[in-house]
Amino acid sequence: MSIRNGLTLLFTIIVSSMLVIFCLFIYAITSQHRKKDFQNRLKAEANTSAELLFGQETISPTLYKLLDKNQITVLPHEELIIYNDQNKIIYESGSDYLTIAPTTLAQVRQQKEIYWQEGDREIVGSLFVDESKRLLVFTSAVDIYGLGNQHNLAIVLGIGWGFMTVLMLVVGRYFSGRSLEPISRINQRIDEVNASQLSLRLPEGPHPDELTQLARRFNRMLDRLEEAFRMQRAFVSHASHELRTPLTTITGQLEVSLLADENPDELRATLHSVLEDVRGLNRLTNGLLGLTKVSMDESAVPMSIVNIDTLLEQVRTEVQRLNPTYAIQVSVVPLPFSTRGWQLTGNDALLRTALFNLMENGGKFSPDHTVFVELTATGKATRVTFQNHGPVISADQLPDIFVPFRRGDNAIGIPGSGIGLSLTERIIRLHQGTITVESTNAMGTIFTLTFPVI
Repeated sequence: MSIRNGLTLLFTIIVSSMLVIFCLFIYAITSQHRKKDFQNRLKAEANTSAELLFGQETISPTLYKLLDKNQITVLPHEELIIYNDQNKIIYESGSDYLTIAPTTLAQVRQQKEIYWQEGDREIVGSLFVDESKRLLVFTSAVDIYGLGNQHNLAIVLGIGWGFMTVLMLVVGRYFSGRSLEPISRINQRIDEVNASQLSLRLPEGPHPDELTQLARRFNRMLDRLEEAFRMQRAFVSHASHELRTPLTTITGQLEVSLLADENPDELRATLHSVLEDVRGLNRLTNGLLGLTKVSMDESAVPMSIVNIDTLLEQVRTEVQRLNPTYAIQVSVVPLPFSTRGWQLTGNDALLRTALFNLMENGGKFSPDHTVFVELTATGKATRVTFQNHGPVISADQLPDIFVPFRRGDNAIGIPGSGIGLSLTERIIRLHQGTITVESTNAMGTIFTLTFPVI
């Protein structure tokens, strides 16, 4: 069942049920009012009859019957029966509609008044007291007019309920269609969105209702998807270019070496150049694999307790082993908290890669290959800074420094692929941390890593 049909049916059932309850309430109230009114009329008829027949100023039973027969106010199918103290009938209107049991006589004497029904006939029995007389008066009749009105009211309420139910079904379907119309437009636009038309957005309504919020959230998701596709295309384009360059160089060098004379020195120089290109290609491939790894779901990356101070020393040793000319100076500021160590929750291999990239970059860009690393802590964060005095990065290039394959003007003539900082930024973000950079003539270039405290 569609949402529109479901809402229409639910709306109709609710309104129809409320109408049924309302109609039954009106019918019950009307029925009670009719009974009470007819009961009062029967009591009045009984009192009047007893007063005229056995009161202070009486008339003869024959005359009363004559008046009763020709009186237009007599109730339909009326019957009057009066008993004396010995439970003997002293007056009867003449019709045989009613038979009174002795137990009923006793009940009337005890309760002074009772009311009951036999089919459509309604009976009132009351005790009439006048000086020395204690009479039992029973009046019965059929409320033809009241019952007819009540029957007509039931028909009118039933027809009205059926008409309103049908009307609610039509109105509910119309308004549910109007309410779900934005969803139809959203579905239509969603069908139009594909990989080549990611710029399309869902229509947003003028009112901040739930459907408008859904469209806005879906549009934000499309923004992220479009950005991801754009980055993917740029990544593939840059990666293809970066991979093609060393492969072309290697191919050219090998072709030249095949054409050259058998000179061992020239062959050795060519092989050495090819080896450097292969190493650069290997570093580029590792960087691309690293980018792919840190772009996966965070839950797939195993986390454990890592001592950042120990890790810094290990990475410093590794950088200096691979680059003997680099000078990495690590300074650890004493902790202000005696019970807390230099511990982080993270992935040891990924953090090692991030720290290695920053140390190696600092040594690579610094003229004297010196990098100053400082480890500090505050009450809420652990901070690691990397400072070098290499060429300043211009302010307009700082926002793009963490974009893959994007290199600044200060990197001209310095080997690299532009992957290291992008990989480092994603690793730090994966660890719920932040990385910032500032570059000035006075201070040089400073990268700051901030990690949350365990």
